[in-house]
Amino acid sequence: MTGWLHRWLASLLQRRLVPARVRLELWDGTSAYPATEPTVGALVVDDPRTLRRVLFNPHLYFGEAYMAGTLKVRGELEPVLEAISRLSLIPTRREQVSLHVLRANSLQRARQNVHHHYDLGNDFYAGWLDTQLLYTCAYFDHPDATLEEAQVAKMDLVCRKLRLQRSETVIEAGCGWGALALHMAREFGVRVKAFNLSREQIAYARSRAAREGLASHVEFIEDDYRNVRGEYDAFVSVGMLEHVGVKHYRSLADVISRVLRRTCGRGLLHFIGRDIPRPLNAWIRRRIFPGGYPPTLAEVATQVLGPARLSILDVENLRLHYARTLAHWSRRFADVSDQVRARYGEEFRRAWELYLVGSEAAFATGSLQLFQVVFAPMEAVPPYWTRAEMYANNGARAPYELVGPEHR
Repeated sequence: MTGWLHRWLASLLQRRLVPARVRLELWDGTSAYPATEPTVGALVVDDPRTLRRVLFNPHLYFGEAYMAGTLKVRGELEPVLEAISRLSLIPTRREQVSLHVLRANSLQRARQNVHHHYDLGNDFYAGWLDTQLLYTCAYFDHPDATLEEAQVAKMDLVCRKLRLQRSETVIEAGCGWGALALHMAREFGVRVKAFNLSREQIAYARSRAAREGLASHVEFIEDDYRNVRGEYDAFVSVGMLEHVGVKHYRSLADVISRVLRRTCGRGLLHFIGRDIPRPLNAWIRRRIFPGGYPPTLAEVATQVLGPARLSILDVENLRLHYARTLAHWSRRFADVSDQVRARYGEEFRRAWELYLVGSEAAFATGSLQLFQVVFAPMEAVPPYWTRAEMYANNGARAPYELVGPEHR
């Protein structure tokens, strides 16, 4: 392919990037970006093959090229990714088509997907998560909250929304390293059965429960949520719904309907979502979250809660809290990047850097949302009259407004 054709292809890609004020630069230093225009940063393409791939399938090959090091970012990564993210808030035709071919998360595939992402080694996650290993959106109830404080505030908020009472029984579907289950038992006196498919996470959670004297109050079960049995006062799922898959929403509905007490039960779903139906980024599905799908509120209401005869009591969107959470994770990940590179290699390190910073950009721009939905059986009395008790936090400062990048 001759030089003029490379430059022509680059001009096509540059035309898409101009509104984001991102400069595209080829391997020979040439660029079609207007010389007088300011830039947020630049993308530097190392070879013709990368140029062609990124031009024709950016949702997959931007990540592949960045991971391989054939596409580099000049300038700060987050502002560049945020600017590019704002260009793609509307699903492409390719994404719309892929909605209809998403693979089902069977029991076997769900276990494989969990192993791919969560069984990378507990020490890997311990390097950049908070001290309790919470790998979900934190809740920053005051401006100078640390990540550790914000994660505890998130757990408290979840428990207050559920109105947990001493001696009640709780099912947690997808428990991570066990922090929420242990918090519910220790701080609210409930008994918890927590399900997870990750062998490493379950082993860690059981060990922590034993160390803290809570093994008699929390049972960590290495199994799929679809195998839950019994009847409980509350159902909670934090960060698991994204892994269920549209084709299995009815299974989740059946589980919640089967295990939740109809007269007094209540539940909470905390999940990454969308405003309009759209698959997870193709590169993230391939490299980071196989089987992942962020649902819309409408999909959750009509395909999970409706079929289970559950009423929605409260909905809150914490997307800017997740942008801030990811900013904390990205900074901590950067601090341990040398160790990550030494253990897993440079491609792995670049992939996770892009995933964390790109996710921050997606929440900052509204491409992704973070919903908390509280629900109860249709025939049950709602557990609260107003929202006031949800946000009562032992005299803590009033919640503040998270607006703009300066608050991330």
